[in-house]
Amino acid sequence: MTITITSNAFDDGQRIPLKYTGDGQNVSPSLAWDNVPRSAKELALICDDPDAPVAEPWVHWVVYRLPAALTALPEAVSRDPKLQSPPGVLQGKNSWNTPGYRGPEPPKGHGGHHYHFNLYALDAPLQLSSGLDKQALLNAMTGHILADGELIGTYER
Repeated sequence: MTITITSNAFDDGQRIPLKYTGDGQNVSPSLAWDNVPRSAKELALICDDPDAPVAEPWVHWVVYRLPAALTALPEAVSRDPKLQSPPGVLQGKNSWNTPGYRGPEPPKGHGGHHYHFNLYALDAPLQLSSGLDKQALLNAMTGHILADGELIGTYER
């Protein structure tokens, strides 16, 4: 089963507007999804850039402990490690070693980069603390992923 992820800020495969980048307001775009398995107990989201000129994809956002019944995240999600709404949602560390969303800031002249927003439906709630990095979250999700989906945006400086 594949989860469908959309944004009212950009279409899949299209340019991420300046507002959602490090060159703009650097706020997270709104995201919505459907086709989450009914048996899902929790969701997790990772956004990264595999085109970054580093060994591992550059991580822009790590969000977990999202309620399975949740169908969207609004624009400009707080950068707090623990969100007030929805309650209990946690944010991990991005590649800047800070919590919350940080938008695209590819090196100037490096060409177009692709930003992958990956949503995972999990078969069990993960008992995790805030501040995990992408790899720690992926390790915790091993064996628990029921379905996933991806939305890709592009950006170039």
